Amino acid sequence: MITDCIIYLLMGFRPHYYRILAVIGVLSNLVAIVTLSRGRCGLSKCVTCYLLAMAMADLLVVIFNIIPKVIYFYYKPPVCNIINTMSYVSVASSLWLTVAFTLDRTVAICFQRLKIRYCTEKGAAIVIAVVSLLSLFTNIPWYFTYRSYICWASLDFIFSRGWKAFDWGHRVLTPVVPFLLILLLNVVTIRHILMASVARRRLRYQRNREEKDDQEMKNRRRSIILLLTLSASFILLWMTHVVILAVESISMQYFVMTPSYVVGQKVGIMLQSFSSCTNMFIYAITQKKFRQEVKNVVKYPFRPILNFCRS
Repeated sequence: MITDCIIYLLMGFRPHYYRILAVIGVLSNLVAIVTLSRGRCGLSKCVTCYLLAMAMADLLVVIFNIIPKVIYFYYKPPVCNIINTMSYVSVASSLWLTVAFTLDRTVAICFQRLKIRYCTEKGAAIVIAVVSLLSLFTNIPWYFTYRSYICWASLDFIFSRGWKAFDWGHRVLTPVVPFLLILLLNVVTIRHILMASVARRRLRYQRNREEKDDQEMKNRRRSIILLLTLSASFILLWMTHVVILAVESISMQYFVMTPSYVVGQKVGIMLQSFSSCTNMFIYAITQKKFRQEVKNVVKYPFRPILNFCRS
């Protein structure tokens, strides 16, 4: 009874949730793209490339995955095939670009020799291009899952072993593997930062015999805060969705309709969708220069009006 009430409230809340999320997602990612494109955030060109690519991928997630949930009309092939395919492509790109960025930061912090060759603007551009192309090509088969005139999955997709194998492989590659990789890479990075910080503090104490402000330590603390915030946000927002997909893949139950399953599935998708709107706010909170540039970008359209009022 309680679960049924939760489902009823959830179904009534979802349309309003996706409307709000669509507006926030489009605006936040556009502001992030414009802000990062100006190149005044105090970030390296390599990092800026990754953040720009992630913001663009998140914007595509909003366009192809969230906005269609807001627009209520019946799509017909091939429109629904294109939207369905691009939804999977954009989500895969967003996930694997997050993995690529996390790997880049792990190499930059933990492997100084490899950093010189890997953590460059050219290297970032190559990785982004490879990830984007792989995300596109590996999700093209989704285009052929809708074959009926009302955009329902074909019987082949539901009952064919080949399609079931493809669906299972997709669930593993997106999002289970990226989820585990991001968790592992952040653990390695944070462990290295903590160990290096302890060693540096001991060395400074032996030299000075007194604790003083250390700018390097402050920078590392900011790195830890940024990594912990990104990791916590990603893990919390994707955990429910990953657990549901893992249970489905292991049990091979594709159409479980128990009330608890329905609640978990809907909440997991809602939280996963919200993850496409959070990156700009995380960087605005943790990066002072980025926050200042966001303010400048937001104020820029209103400057002529303010100047006119002052004159």
